[in-house]
Order: sequence, then C-alpha cells, then structure tokens
Amino acid sequence: MKVLALDLGDVWTGTAMSDPLKIIATPYKTVKSENLLSFLKELTTSEQIDTIVIGYPRTMKGKESEQTKKVLLQKNIIEKNFPLQKCILWDERLSSKHARSIQKKKTKFDSSQEHSIAAALILETYLQFLT
Repeated sequence: MKVLALDLGDVWTGTAMSDPLKIIATPYKTVKSENLLSFLKELTTSEQIDTIVIGYPRTMKGKESEQTKKVLLQKNIIEKNFPLQKCILWDERLSSKHARSIQKKKTKFDSSQEHSIAAALILETYLQFLT
C-alpha cells in the first residue's frame, strides 16, 4: 500500500506518492485544485493508496490562518469522498519555501512542479516519522 501526500492550494494542488514499502517520497503531479476530487478518484482506483497525508498550514507560531481553515474544510470533503483511505494532517511549515529553493537550483525553473515538490517534502517527513 502507498501513501499519497497533498499540498493543497487555492488554485493548484501538489501531489507526491510513496513506494509500496513507504520508504521513498516522489513528487507526482500538480493538478488544478478544482479537479482534485476527480483526480483522487482516478488515482485511488489505479493505485493502492491506504493513507492520504494533507499538508497542514499553520503559522510559524503554531496558530491557525485562513489557509488552515480552507485545508480543514477540504480534508473533511476528502474524508467523506474517500472513506477507505485514512486522512492525516501533517505540519507543512516551510515546505513550499524549501520546494521553491530546490526548484530554483534546477537549470530550467518550472513553477508548476513547486507544488508537487512541496508535497514530496511533506510526505518525506511523514515517512521518516513512520520509521
């Protein structure tokens, strides 16, 4: 079984997936947030995903923001639509900033990949927690 991570955004959502042994986090795709549920339906049908890790955006002081409230709402929608998968909120502080710095080091900057890289960073810390 695999773990899927989501870096939810207002316009774009980055995704990353683990290998079946839950060791390696790999950036997967960046999808339009409005298409997320149909994307997840396809993906959970074609892949054996038992857990969805959702990046939980809190302020550096650990408080909730407007984005935090949006993510909590989206998590509830995902849980209702995908009851067979366990949904977990995971601290994502600085993941987007770190993803941006990784992406800028590449010779060809592609901002659309930034979201999936951020999802992979979220997933990587979750997988490390499991070990």
